[in-house]
Amino acid sequence: METTSPVVAYSLFTEFDIHLFREGRHYRLYEKLGSHVTEVNGQQGVYFAVWAPNAAKVSVIGNFNLWNKESHQLNPRWDSSGIWEGFIPELKQGEVYKYCITTPGGYQLEKSDLYAMAWEEPPRTASVVWELDYKWGDKKWMKSRSKKNGLDQPVSVYEVHLGSWKRNVDEDFRSLTYRELAEEMVPYVAEMGFTHVEFMPVMEHPYHMSWGYQVVGYFAPTSRFGSPEDFMYLVDAFHQAGIGVYLDWVPSHFPGDEHGLYRYDGTALYEHEDPRKGFHPDWKSYIFNYGRSEVRSFLVSSARFWLDLYHADGLRVDAVASMLYLDYSREHGEWIPNEHGGRENLEAISLLREMNAAVYGDFPDIQMIAEESTSWPMVSRPTDLGGLGFGMKWMMGWMNDTLEYFKKDPVYRKHHQNELTFSINYAFTENFMLPLSHDEVVHGKGSLIDRMPGDEWQRFANLRLLYALMYTHPGTKLLFMGGEFGQTREWNVEDSLHWDLLQYAPHEGMQEWVKELNKLYKKEPALYEKSFSADGFQFIDHSDHENSVITFVRRGNNPKDDILVILNLTPQTHKKYRVGVPTKGEWKRVLNSDKKSYFGSSFPTRTSFKTEAEPFHGQEQSALVNLPPLGVVAYKRK
Repeated sequence: METTSPVVAYSLFTEFDIHLFREGRHYRLYEKLGSHVTEVNGQQGVYFAVWAPNAAKVSVIGNFNLWNKESHQLNPRWDSSGIWEGFIPELKQGEVYKYCITTPGGYQLEKSDLYAMAWEEPPRTASVVWELDYKWGDKKWMKSRSKKNGLDQPVSVYEVHLGSWKRNVDEDFRSLTYRELAEEMVPYVAEMGFTHVEFMPVMEHPYHMSWGYQVVGYFAPTSRFGSPEDFMYLVDAFHQAGIGVYLDWVPSHFPGDEHGLYRYDGTALYEHEDPRKGFHPDWKSYIFNYGRSEVRSFLVSSARFWLDLYHADGLRVDAVASMLYLDYSREHGEWIPNEHGGRENLEAISLLREMNAAVYGDFPDIQMIAEESTSWPMVSRPTDLGGLGFGMKWMMGWMNDTLEYFKKDPVYRKHHQNELTFSINYAFTENFMLPLSHDEVVHGKGSLIDRMPGDEWQRFANLRLLYALMYTHPGTKLLFMGGEFGQTREWNVEDSLHWDLLQYAPHEGMQEWVKELNKLYKKEPALYEKSFSADGFQFIDHSDHENSVITFVRRGNNPKDDILVILNLTPQTHKKYRVGVPTKGEWKRVLNSDKKSYFGSSFPTRTSFKTEAEPFHGQEQSALVNLPPLGVVAYKRK
């Protein structure tokens, strides 16, 4: 095979670009670094640019030059920025390549392009020259998404691992492609009533079993399921169906694969040299050097890239707690204190604030969501008030306490009611999202349904009750795939969800119940308008430990929208159970988890009631209601 012409000196960088890059404030590096099909002096070809400041020389290798490490050497910029660049004529879209980076000691590294917008399908590791070319059809969604993505809107998220949601049983049980997922998943999510999907990391990653959390390609969707445009098609399809798309994004660590970020130019370029700062003991991976300007530009550019070119409606930022603390998962002597002698990672804090301010500045209608498991203050508060600047934060305390409660036999629940009610004490300190995520159904924890106590009927009733609590509790919602129909096996990345379970009444009923919860959540303003304000919630009674009954009111902007929620957390039914009601008048039932269509027992409950002038639970009005076993009923003023 003949080689192309030698490298031509050329640059896409201006002096201002270099200034921003060195300052750590260049947030569109994907337009400059990487490979870009362009025309120079009337010749079509590809411009390459890579940051490798400690390299002795850098060349582009690929099929086009028979992987010759000497023939196509890039030129170092004169400004000591550490960028190597050049234009190679005649190369085209789809060309496979890597960089050969020679260290000062003469060792040659073959590295993929971290800024490449497409990669070979794993286990192959080369980058692919790719210019994105897609005509979006989601103009209507993008123009109005602030109405669907705001903090005063219903946000019900269906968390998905794309490779294991459904498999093709006729073709070696392979994962569905992006376009096949658009045909099957989009109508399913719409039918279920979720407002958003969240994809576990789609960024290119070498190891399938990492679930995508060990990223090497921060600017490319994985090629396992199709091309970049195919992934755009999937996002577009969701948008045209009125469904938002959140993406998991992982700035907390990266793997040590030889072709990836690790010691990219032979030195600790993206990570720290000292393992006490640069190596993560939990994941056996490497921690970004958040204080290095060029690394900050890389990370913020990656976050912005998905919001900009892929129309993502938000990013769920993984493992924020591991970024905030220098001693995270480390023993004494295994970490280095900050300049003030503390355990806070000041550089990571600064990066998170800068990133959130930058992306919200350009995309004010998106959401940045933190998976943060500690009591770090003001995670979801604006940066100008001293917060980290996220829009929402996962409510890990609620998730842990609630699952711990629900696994208990109902006979013991009267001693643990505070586990369900305690979350209200801090529910409004952050903008919380209530997560029942993939983390709760892996690593030997089992499925959600199998953690519920009792016989089959009781287990499904308990799970319906758990979901009802999530949907009526303040905060936005997230449910991992399979949970909506009571998947019985622990999630396995190599398997498919067990859709055949839907032929059985308990699972079909669970699916119908989740549909009903999503429908009610979107319909009733009291359940979402004040999700992050104490004005939107009031306990009527949480002191009936003996019966394990909890009663509360959710409120929206209009008092007529109030929803009265009554949870009966044991199999014991109650007839003529008196509850205090905040407002005089007639109330109609809007929710009942015990219906036969949900695999309930059809215990007779009141479809409506009129309040009586009998003070109870501190209210001037009260009413008698019937409470189904392990069930919830909710009422709204007529």
